[in-house]
Amino acid sequence: MPVKKKRKLPASDDHELKKCKVTGFSRPQIRGTRLISAEKPFSNKKCLAWFHEYAGQDEVVGPEGMEKFCEDIGVEPENIIMLVLAWQLEASSMGFFTKEEWLKGMTLLQCDCNERLQGKLDHLRCELNDSAAFKNIYRYAFDFSRDKDQRSLDMDTAKSMLALLLGRTWPLFPGFHQFLEQSKYKGMNKDQWYNVLEFSRTILADLSNYDEDGAWPVLLDEFVEWQKARSAS
Repeated sequence: MPVKKKRKLPASDDHELKKCKVTGFSRPQIRGTRLISAEKPFSNKKCLAWFHEYAGQDEVVGPEGMEKFCEDIGVEPENIIMLVLAWQLEASSMGFFTKEEWLKGMTLLQCDCNERLQGKLDHLRCELNDSAAFKNIYRYAFDFSRDKDQRSLDMDTAKSMLALLLGRTWPLFPGFHQFLEQSKYKGMNKDQWYNVLEFSRTILADLSNYDEDGAWPVLLDEFVEWQKARSAS
């Protein structure tokens, strides 16, 4: 997960995603649970001690602790897997895990040490291949990466997050990113954010099934007009 002070965003992990096959989705249940040993069940006490390895005496793992945590589990802070982990923990702020979030989320994952969590990384990657889970992660990313005193995402963050989440799968993303670069928009609100995902899933790359009278946000109407004009030139 990105460290807040650096405002970096996780990097996608396409190679690992190709190895995953997910057949269903039901949160908060965890699929593919592997116990390290039947003689070593999950320990709440151990999980709490694990939390304080990174939080110290505080009630939250902050940027410095997060960097050490990522190093210990062998995952770059900017890797998309950290966004998925934050979603599983229902973390409210980028770069921070509170004690409540940690204990609740890690209990759900049945992880009380770095080794157990490392054994769940493939499971977390596979969530990105599940349509329903991905939609939830995509929607979660809006509030997670938004400055809490703002109702919208600033455009730089929105473009980076869209590149992370849709850049590898949406054929029109390069054009959409270029459109945002030259547009008048300084931010993206939640309705626009949600509709971009729906647009990417339902509208063909040639825009032939786009309904001008549909209930799309003006942002997307303007993108379609811009894209068609560019294609015709």
